[in-house]
Amino acid sequence: MPLSTVLAGLLTGLALIAAVGAQNAFLLRQGLRREHVAPLVSLCALSDIVLVGAAVLGVGAMAQTWPGFLTVARFGGAAFVIGYGLLAAWRALHPGETLVAGGATTRGLGRSLATMAALTWLNPHLYLDMVVLGTIATSHGPDRWWYYLGLCVASVSWFSALGFGSARLQPFFARPRSWQLLDATIAVVMVTIGMGLILGG
Repeated sequence: MPLSTVLAGLLTGLALIAAVGAQNAFLLRQGLRREHVAPLVSLCALSDIVLVGAAVLGVGAMAQTWPGFLTVARFGGAAFVIGYGLLAAWRALHPGETLVAGGATTRGLGRSLATMAALTWLNPHLYLDMVVLGTIATSHGPDRWWYYLGLCVASVSWFSALGFGSARLQPFFARPRSWQLLDATIAVVMVTIGMGLILGG
């Protein structure tokens, strides 16, 4: 096994996904609430595994041959992200939620998965990343699938740590003010990302 190639894929993957964004923010919030964490972590990781696999196979070139694809994804993703940011802003202005370990679930599994799927698959930056990863993987020649393995390990490791590890912050989020701060931060991040997409970022 070319360990250096696997390590390169691991580090590249972490550099791309370990950033504050709509997907990570939503997973963090659900992890803090302990709501459907395992299914959401699985969805995030499997989405990366499938999309990166497609990129390694060369499907990522579609974004280069059909520029309209990124335009549709950009504005669709911007609308969804801004909408989610406004919802977070509303929660920040109406504090009152506290974290109760093992408390009742307030968001259905289907709704949570649908939201996460939209935040993941409507993110145009994701497809731009796929083009980059596909190009880098191809440069490794016959070892490209070892590079892909490193990317998969990075994805599974990051989303698992974010989803399941966030529960350690429960004491801090036992106060409504903490949730207000989190939602305000999420709102700023979401709206900023959305506006950046609209403006062509």
